[in-house]
Amino acid sequence: MTSHRHSFRVRYGETDQMGIVYHGNYAQYLEMGRVEWLRSLGISYRSMEENSIMLPVIHLQIDYKKSAKYDDLLTIETILKKRPMVKIEFDYKIYNHTGELLVAANTVLAFMDMETGKPTKCPDYILEKLTG
Repeated sequence: MTSHRHSFRVRYGETDQMGIVYHGNYAQYLEMGRVEWLRSLGISYRSMEENSIMLPVIHLQIDYKKSAKYDDLLTIETILKKRPMVKIEFDYKIYNHTGELLVAANTVLAFMDMETGKPTKCPDYILEKLTG
């Protein structure tokens, strides 16, 4: 379906004393990929929340292949797996500046109505962006 690439540098505070990215930070990198994927469609998390929609992560899988280090230029590729319904699923690949695959990951998020706290279908304005 649709994919998006976003590049960023590893910050010092994201690493351990050996200059290696702490494993827990990769979940934040995946979020960065999703946010930039949405932004590339002209949609922001803020606008979704203003329309009473939130997207909590309900599944996260990360396969660590190689370590990222302080000041590495990383590129995260965010790939929509299929047309969203009540859930939206992404695959991710994180590469270093030489193109080596560092991480392969997958997340599933659920569209939730903030007022009722219940799952809801993907908003039409997102589906329109995906098909238009």
